[in-house]
Amino acid sequence: MARIAFERLAHGYPGSSAYALKPMDMVWENAGAYALLGPSGCGKTTLLNIVSGLLRPREGRVLFDGHDVTALPTERRNVAQVFQFPVVYDTMTVRENLAFPLRNRGVPAAQARMRVEHVAGLLGLAGMLDRRARNLGADDKQKISLGRGLVRDDVAAILFDEPLTVIDPHLKWELRSRLKELHRQVPVTMIYVTHDQTEALTFADRVVVMSEGEVVQVGTPEALFERPAHSFVGHFIGSPGMNFLPCAVEGDAALLPGGHRISLPRAYGPLTGKVELGIRPEFAALAQEGLPVTLRRIEDLGRRRIARVELQGVPFAATLPEGMVVPAEPRLALDPARLHVYADGRLVEGRG
Repeated sequence: MARIAFERLAHGYPGSSAYALKPMDMVWENAGAYALLGPSGCGKTTLLNIVSGLLRPREGRVLFDGHDVTALPTERRNVAQVFQFPVVYDTMTVRENLAFPLRNRGVPAAQARMRVEHVAGLLGLAGMLDRRARNLGADDKQKISLGRGLVRDDVAAILFDEPLTVIDPHLKWELRSRLKELHRQVPVTMIYVTHDQTEALTFADRVVVMSEGEVVQVGTPEALFERPAHSFVGHFIGSPGMNFLPCAVEGDAALLPGGHRISLPRAYGPLTGKVELGIRPEFAALAQEGLPVTLRRIEDLGRRRIARVELQGVPFAATLPEGMVVPAEPRLALDPARLHVYADGRLVEGRG
């Protein structure tokens, strides 16, 4: 296990003065489960490659347990990696594939056998240990890749780069759940790269949300949902994402388009830049009383219904309460305790 720290870490690629990874200071604690979440091109894999040693940063340092490893190659960092596409030896059995990292390190045969059988049991591979890998499907091959990372008990960290991409959708939930359970049983630092919010929020204790090379928020899944520190996090987390309404803020009130005035749970000083009021669809509902809106359509998502409305021309998603008949003149009710104010995309704290 390792405590991984970044000190003023940043990276840019040759021929460009722009940052592919903007300067950051961050710590990942021993035995933590972290997810790097964001859209393609946001810097997730760049950061993972810097941790693994495949890439040397242009600026700053990487520390494992306080030791500077910035210049060390991958083989000297003692990390295990699981990639998007499974890397297995088709001519070997499942048992031989799992034992390969241990054999390379001279682990005694009896100890290696016990470790392989333990990890195989955790991954659901116990019944196929003596089968050749070439006869297995992509999902079982990826389980082998996961197992080769988990079978070692001396790794500083296990790095997962989009490991479930090739897995059938109906098996993804099972593997995500297994990974979460594995982390409880195998206390090792795990870093999981994904663009899928469900994967990140299911697996990780703390999620690192990235956008355009910048870490915009690090927090628990609950914190990302309930109190996004950046409008990007509000948009990216949740389905549908957070609503944002342009407004002006005066003390503890927000003035919306059309002259509507809403009381806020906190008071704010003078704000500059682009000011918006944010609230998630889960905390806004069609109602008999509230802000007048124009209904555009109803989306039935199975367990709930979402009303797509417009408030003074601004698109808005709200919950349609179960059993409610849409009124002829629909209104929008907002939970005041769930309202957040953003200035130029950043959450403004306000006063009590």
